[in-house]
Amino acid sequence: MTNSLNRRNFLRGSAVVGASTLAAPAIAGGHGTTLKMQAAWGGGIFLENANSYVKRVNEMSGGSVTIELLPVNSVVKTSQMQDAVHRGVLDAAHYVPAYWYSKSKAASLFGTGPCFGWSSQEVLGWIYYGGGQELFDELMASLGLNVVSFFNSAMPAQPMGWFKEEIKDSSQMKGLKYRTVGLAADVLLEMGMSVVQLPGGEIQPAMKSGLIDAAEFNNPTSDRDFGMQDVSKHYHLGSFHQSQEFFEVTFNKKKFDALADEQKAILKYASEAENSNFYWHNTNRYANDLDTLRNEQGVNVYRTPDSVMAEQLKAWDIVVDRISGEDEFFAKVVDSQKAYAKRVMGYLNLNQPDYKMAYGHYFG
Repeated sequence: MTNSLNRRNFLRGSAVVGASTLAAPAIAGGHGTTLKMQAAWGGGIFLENANSYVKRVNEMSGGSVTIELLPVNSVVKTSQMQDAVHRGVLDAAHYVPAYWYSKSKAASLFGTGPCFGWSSQEVLGWIYYGGGQELFDELMASLGLNVVSFFNSAMPAQPMGWFKEEIKDSSQMKGLKYRTVGLAADVLLEMGMSVVQLPGGEIQPAMKSGLIDAAEFNNPTSDRDFGMQDVSKHYHLGSFHQSQEFFEVTFNKKKFDALADEQKAILKYASEAENSNFYWHNTNRYANDLDTLRNEQGVNVYRTPDSVMAEQLKAWDIVVDRISGEDEFFAKVVDSQKAYAKRVMGYLNLNQPDYKMAYGHYFG
């Protein structure tokens, strides 16, 4: 994506799908199947990531199954994507669980939940090897949703975001009108912030107009593409509000079940392959764009104070305990995650050297 990106259209996209396209079902049966997948992204690095998954599927399948990727709002609004896949209006979607969190607060536990000392890679480990996928399938069944989902692209922790001044203490955040999504909204409300949940493309104009005082989206590359550096010069990295997120690739279950076994395997294993590619590709881009923000565009980059992140953890405890008391399934997922995180991170924390120490040794 170039720096001349039209920010108003960043997440809007431009593809239009006619009624005849909507009415045409995917061809089931062993060969020549086409699946129409809408992404939650109209441009930027996340649309590149969605295209990367699609490219893997299309190249590995040899034409037996082809995904046609449509940008955001091509058929339905982002908030309607899961329902559209469920009904078969869309064959598939590429988004994040936080975008349908209104159906169940447990959705945030699959990508935007509390940090039990783990990163998004370990959360994916829990999904694949700790019972997370089975719990997700149980949630889909309880909601009556006709979908099959795979998860990939473990993201680095999201920055705390953009503010009008440097944040040195959590007291400065009280009363601020702040943009976030998912369960993080509950956490930051608990910290005294006034939370506004806006689509990505509306963040920069909202901060420019004063509708919000501060905001986060996801990463330095997307933030720079949005033009956040034009409305703020104070960027805080490091936060527990959304410290482990990843993409969800979801398919209509009836159409997925009609595929041949090898086609199903391609959709699944392309997701796993894209998980590695995302990390290598995106962390490199994020680092480059952070350097540009700091060195060429005058942005002051800070590490969010530990005192602020400690308050976030306290707020998470309150929110998780409250919802667990109201929702038995939510509590069941939390218990499963804690058990996995305690065991796996217990090993990793003992075994991993202090990489920050080594970095400081060589680079100061």
